[in-house]
Amino acid sequence: MNIRKIGSVKVTLSLTAEPNIASNPTDIVLILDRSRSMAGSPLANLKSGAKKFIDIIDGATDGAQDGHIGYGSRIGIVSFADTARQDTQFITDVDDLKDAVDDLSAGGLTNHADAFTKALQLFDPASTNEKVMIMFTDGRTTAGANPNPVAEAAKAQGVIIYCIGLSGNGGLDEQALRDWASDPDSAYVAITPNDEELEDLFENLAQNIAKPGATDIVIEEEVNPCFEITELSSPTKGTVERTGQTSLRWMIDELGVTSSEGAELEFTLQYIGPCSGVLEINKGLKYRDNEGNSTDFQSPEITVDCGTVVFPEECPKPVPIDVCGCKDTVEFDAGEIGMESLGRIVKLDVTLRDVCPNKRVALGVILTELGADGVEHKRGMKTVTVPAHRYQGCRDVTVKCIKFVLPENPEDPWKTEDSICKARHIKARFIAHYVDNDFECCDITLQ
Repeated sequence: MNIRKIGSVKVTLSLTAEPNIASNPTDIVLILDRSRSMAGSPLANLKSGAKKFIDIIDGATDGAQDGHIGYGSRIGIVSFADTARQDTQFITDVDDLKDAVDDLSAGGLTNHADAFTKALQLFDPASTNEKVMIMFTDGRTTAGANPNPVAEAAKAQGVIIYCIGLSGNGGLDEQALRDWASDPDSAYVAITPNDEELEDLFENLAQNIAKPGATDIVIEEEVNPCFEITELSSPTKGTVERTGQTSLRWMIDELGVTSSEGAELEFTLQYIGPCSGVLEINKGLKYRDNEGNSTDFQSPEITVDCGTVVFPEECPKPVPIDVCGCKDTVEFDAGEIGMESLGRIVKLDVTLRDVCPNKRVALGVILTELGADGVEHKRGMKTVTVPAHRYQGCRDVTVKCIKFVLPENPEDPWKTEDSICKARHIKARFIAHYVDNDFECCDITLQ
């Protein structure tokens, strides 16, 4: 996400919940991408994540990681490249599942349609178990048919589809994952550019599936103070209220108590500054419910680009003055600082548009004041050399804090009536041009 100058951004909070897997037997298919782009660390981290997922489900179904998935739940493994294969049926033996994961090797194209088809074939239509698919992929479809109709057919049969995407290889079709997944997308789709995060994504998903549904959910969000919340949409579940300029509270009576459910809240932030660069949206986010569940919300980042900022003048250096003991007065020589009359300090900011790289700019500022007689009077002039920026393209450069000191009554410095309470009508004129250029006379070379 990127904000240029002053703008707004939409933020989505989402969560999912399901009944406790120990009392809600579930058939889960892990659909794992083993195409050639997965070679190396992506495949290694995928294996770690899948095995972590299996361990968590093992412990959640019967209260112990005993190598056996209990209480009617089962896991199956489907992997895919040019074509897909059923590496296991629905089984409960943890070692067999992990062996199937460890046997995966990378090579070939990416056939998502066959992967969904082989996964759907594992389910028994007569089974009353909850049906879940977890599709992991790092690329777009490069072999086989269009996978969208197959994914839609699976959802029509009551299958819940989660999608995990790895975008670091540059070929992921993120919209395809959103099309395949159950709704809302933000609750059933997780995408990371870093394969080292795959284990965490699989772990979070397993914990989400394993935990019981939640009641009396309260989510309290506080955003970065460089933004303010300007608009709250109605959440898909529950109610929301703004508790401050930068905070909100989202409340849900129950979620995932009888079946898998997702909930989503969208709100709009307005940038109010003054910070810039890469900023985290969240300052703090708290979750609680009656069941003692916990959840990890992603902390999205946004890039605020305010152009290049130049401060051409240093602020005056302070003169330290120490007042010791119980003295009521102190005498101090502040140096040669002349004071002719009361006055004001005018600080000007100006933005130079589309300054080309590697070129200094000469900036002139002329200040005048409109007197009571309607005539403009000269008040000062400054010239500033703006240093060249090194970005690849042209960009805006903001020159900040150009200071002028204005006497209060320049025509009569001893006249003090009205003092600094009267209105002043100041005018500033700016002129700028490049110092550096590629001009050369025919017969001389400029240095």
